[in-house]
Amino acid sequence: MVIPARYASERLPGKPLAQIDGRPMIWYVWEKARKSRLATRVVVATDDGRIAEVVKGFGGEAMMTSLACASGTDRVAEAARGLSEEIIVNLQGDEPMMHPSVIDAVVAPLLADRAVSMTTAALLRDDPEEFLRPSVVKVVTDAGGDALYFSRSPIPHYRDAGSGRYRKHLGIYGYRKEFLFTVAALPPSPLEEAERLEQLRVLESGYRIRVVDVAHDSVGVDTQEDLAAVKERLCGRNGQ
Repeated sequence: MVIPARYASERLPGKPLAQIDGRPMIWYVWEKARKSRLATRVVVATDDGRIAEVVKGFGGEAMMTSLACASGTDRVAEAARGLSEEIIVNLQGDEPMMHPSVIDAVVAPLLADRAVSMTTAALLRDDPEEFLRPSVVKVVTDAGGDALYFSRSPIPHYRDAGSGRYRKHLGIYGYRKEFLFTVAALPPSPLEEAERLEQLRVLESGYRIRVVDVAHDSVGVDTQEDLAAVKERLCGRNGQ
């Protein structure tokens, strides 16, 4: 498993080191990964020595990657070239609330079916307000569970009812290593650039992504408001 963590976030610089109840956010992500039943190795891939030093300080494994990596996928692919594992999970470094069972869920199809090359997770929801929120990515699937499309818009469109059940996409991916290298080599696609969703380049190139329904939600941290919400939820749990 690889956790990409860069320092120079546009909206929240240095966010892997943002403090949550006395610990850096990257520790929470690493700890969730470490509790996965199926993860055999957890590596934090970073472009910054400060992050690497903190990770090593709490007992984690850090790997330095290039400043030139344009995305988390590129960073994970670069790190994966130095790993012997054939299945690679990309758990983003701003997902401190990702449940370990979700990590295991995205690995399971890759272990069970050689035809599956890439996986991700989704949560069935029916919140009308969240359904309309562009920051919440939605995914629709075919009858076999493969993604048809990801969008910031409310999909599927309920013409008569206005809203209904939908799948909220969670920011985690599983890959066969060779397919990860294929994905990292794909050029940006028109739909990806329109929606600002990198996974669309995979679908637009004709490949499949298996979507696994899971039971636990997660909150990604992109802004100070996200960080405040995560602090409230995590600190509340720790105090119970």
